[in-house]
Amino acid sequence: MFSRLTRPRAVAVCALPVVALLATAAFAPLPFSLTQPGLTADVLGENKGEPVITISGAPTRDTSGELRMTTIEATSPDTDVRFGDVLDAWFSTEKAVMPRDSVYPSGQSTREIEQYNSEQMKESQDAATEAALNYLDLNDKNIKVTLTLADVGGPSAGLLFSLGIIDKLNGDGTGGDLTGGRTIAGTGTIDAAGKVGAVGGVSLKTQAASRDGATVFLVPKAECSDAKAELPKGLRLIPVTTLKGTVDALEALESKKGTVPSC
Repeated sequence: MFSRLTRPRAVAVCALPVVALLATAAFAPLPFSLTQPGLTADVLGENKGEPVITISGAPTRDTSGELRMTTIEATSPDTDVRFGDVLDAWFSTEKAVMPRDSVYPSGQSTREIEQYNSEQMKESQDAATEAALNYLDLNDKNIKVTLTLADVGGPSAGLLFSLGIIDKLNGDGTGGDLTGGRTIAGTGTIDAAGKVGAVGGVSLKTQAASRDGATVFLVPKAECSDAKAELPKGLRLIPVTTLKGTVDALEALESKKGTVPSC
């Protein structure tokens, strides 16, 4: 024999599992990382007292302006991120919530991830050097390029490394600087053929760039829409797909001749 619950009692009974589920969610770790604007570094200058770019085997030139690579900072892979943390970041323009697997390789320890990021940085530096020397039609067997950037991993500085090498060796090709004396920031991977690849986190990187004085931001073309989200006032976006196209855009920006692409 079954007894019939009154409507208020039925609602209360049905609500109990929901309340329990919400309470569990509020305290259970979630598979997310919290990210925010990270450091930037001028690849034409020094980082922690060491030149970022050192070149031997070819004459180099003094440069003006800055080429700033950009980063994001993320909670460590073993940090427990909970519902309250996600909610707080969701309503902040200076933070973002990203799936942990999109920030860190899944199934790896913190030490393994650090090693992976270091390997990615080394591969990026090698590709950036090859792309820059190929662009300049220089023999990389005679020229040695050393890239040093402490506490940064991953491949996203590749484009800026290539531009820094080109600026130090050749400038804009007419005696001027690629930067035109500006502070230019950006992000993007690069391969040896000079193709620029997407990286993620660009809306946070634009904030880091603006914070550190940049007025121009080089962004992989595929990420224009992301870069325009929360774009800081006074920061100009230039979409790029290749190293040559990037150099052409910077030269057009300085000479005011030709077309400078925009998002």
